[in-house]
Amino acid sequence: LIMLASLAVVRSIEAVTGLKAQVKWPNDVLINGKKVCGILIESDLRGNDVTYAVIGIGINVNFRLSHFPEILPIATSLADELGKEVSRLDLIRCLLVETERLYSTLPDGESIYQAWRDRLVTLGRQVRVKSGKTVLEGIAESVTRDGSLLLRHANGSSTQIVAGDVTLRD
Repeated sequence: LIMLASLAVVRSIEAVTGLKAQVKWPNDVLINGKKVCGILIESDLRGNDVTYAVIGIGINVNFRLSHFPEILPIATSLADELGKEVSRLDLIRCLLVETERLYSTLPDGESIYQAWRDRLVTLGRQVRVKSGKTVLEGIAESVTRDGSLLLRHANGSSTQIVAGDVTLRD
């Protein structure tokens, strides 16, 4: 679902604003290297069945970051990027339509995976990953079909990461 949600956000931002958006693994959307959106998913699984899933999407739409100088280097908003306010109604309408459209393609799954992977700004980059108390560094080499990140360490070994907070290092 994180692939679906982040892809829907990226496509909606681009459709409504014309701004180029990218996904930073696993759950952030960036514009010009700055975070514009975070996505959280709460779900319950019973075996292979999803009992429920709640997707929370927080997009900085008309938020003026100039009031918060401490986050200016790492965050942005659609309004700050465009220099004008964005219709929240147009954005949410587009996001709902795009989410529904992508959801209807879930049985295939391959097209969402490929489109999501193509939007990842993380791949091929030097990253630091914090997962729980563990901090790992290396090159974000690829992602698996289940969304796990494959991290290649300087010594040549690799680690598969299911969840974590990624910082782009280069």
